[in-house]
Amino acid sequence: MYLITDKKKNPYFSKSCQPVFGQEYNMNELQEKLKIQIIEQLNLEDVGPDDIEASAPLIGDELGLDSIDVLELLVLLEKEYGIRIQNPKEGKKIFYSLETLAAFVSRNQA
Repeated sequence: MYLITDKKKNPYFSKSCQPVFGQEYNMNELQEKLKIQIIEQLNLEDVGPDDIEASAPLIGDELGLDSIDVLELLVLLEKEYGIRIQNPKEGKKIFYSLETLAAFVSRNQA
């Protein structure tokens, strides 16, 4: 079960980013699906699903994603999951890591 519960590991920890009760067992499957979708959407040729750690930051050093990549991920969320992020300030929390992204998707799927 993957829950974002450690404020030290994730400076953007938020109870609103945790999955709703009953969906925890699907979190690993959703994370794996998101890994593949991220790789395909961003054409990350030298990256495999095992290279993306669930708790590692998506933006910056680890994967090297930038603001243009985040825009492409926003399109992915809207197209694949029917999710539109209304408040741009929440984006930093949502896209902090694969864990936070998967939790957000889990809570907000159309």
